[in-house]
Amino acid sequence: MTEHPLNIAVIIGSTRQGRFGPVVAEWFAAHARARPDLAVDVVDLVDVELPAVHPSRPVAELDAWRTRLGRADSFVVVTPEYNHGYPAALKHAIDLVHGEWQAKPVAFVSYGGVSGGLRAVEQLRQVFAELHATTVRDTVSFHRAHGAFDPSGRPIDPEGCTAAAKLLLDQLTWWARALRQARTAHPYMA
Repeated sequence: MTEHPLNIAVIIGSTRQGRFGPVVAEWFAAHARARPDLAVDVVDLVDVELPAVHPSRPVAELDAWRTRLGRADSFVVVTPEYNHGYPAALKHAIDLVHGEWQAKPVAFVSYGGVSGGLRAVEQLRQVFAELHATTVRDTVSFHRAHGAFDPSGRPIDPEGCTAAAKLLLDQLTWWARALRQARTAHPYMA
């Protein structure tokens, strides 16, 4: 085991009733947990208490959110595609903090209909670039996601999905280690 594992926050971006996000997130988190160099925190936005109104000044409600994100060396955003975009709850959660995203890598696991959530991912890349985060090139994407998993939450095509998850985790880990070292040696200034 690595002496100092990388902390990875897997964020479930949908808060919709009947959402499929937890199935996808748990599958991905299981792959991440299998790696001794990673410590995984699954962050379900349904369970995170955030202010409904974007505050004009710091508020205590955000302290736990800032702390949780601040501990992470990297992020994996699990997002659906709703109406060619990503969920409003995810945008709100991202926009409430700034420094916690900076100089950290963000990877994406998407799901949806025919596009597999890739349009949502492209929009999120722009948002995270503005926050000075580094997005990982490769993604894991499930097209027609409800039909891609069996009733127990396992992908029907495990070989392709496992290979995509491994590649994403390898890239994310490389970036997370490099950026953690850089932040330690030279604190990031936006």
